[in-house]
Amino acid sequence: MTKAMPPARDPLPAVIGQDEATGRVTQAILDFVAHVPASHVAGSAAPGITARRLTEQAARRAALTAGSLALPPGPLGWLTVLPELLAIWRIQAQLVSDIAAAYGRHAELGREQMLWCLFRHTAAQAFRDVAVRMGDRLLFRRLSQGMLERLARQIGVKLSRRALGEGLSRWMPVVGALGVGAYAWYDTRQVAASAIALMEDGFGIDAEAAAAPPRG
Repeated sequence: MTKAMPPARDPLPAVIGQDEATGRVTQAILDFVAHVPASHVAGSAAPGITARRLTEQAARRAALTAGSLALPPGPLGWLTVLPELLAIWRIQAQLVSDIAAAYGRHAELGREQMLWCLFRHTAAQAFRDVAVRMGDRLLFRRLSQGMLERLARQIGVKLSRRALGEGLSRWMPVVGALGVGAYAWYDTRQVAASAIALMEDGFGIDAEAAAAPPRG
């Protein structure tokens, strides 16, 4: 008697699950924001023009990097997802650092502002207790380690869901590489937009918020 074959399974869950992906991304965020990258960009009399030039360069580099890492097919492609995220974050963090330097505000740039620029457009709800707006100016809460870990976890959930979807695209390497590269280009421009708005509007530290516990 012929033995029935078990149903085919999606190979992705066998490689990594949502919880593990979230944990890896969360830890990567915590490690990544421990230091603000230095910048060799000089302050500019026309910082907006300098920022736009830096944005175009970084967006092209991010698209090329992400697209190249997305080329390996199948399970090997999935293994490049977290390295791809880290590579793009490095490009984007350097962009934020350089934009701050162009506006003459690099010395004021901390991990709270770096997190805001890198991830607010991805997980806006997670930042509701990180900064308050006073007119056009943003006042940031100084994050404790516990608050930082909760924030990184919330961002990690969002990013890991997207990363799992990108992992599936590795089974179609050419189409997947084009899509991943296009998203990295778009995402880098979003990061730049947040950084430019922050530098132009101004920011500071909210002393009262820094002493108060977070909501919820």
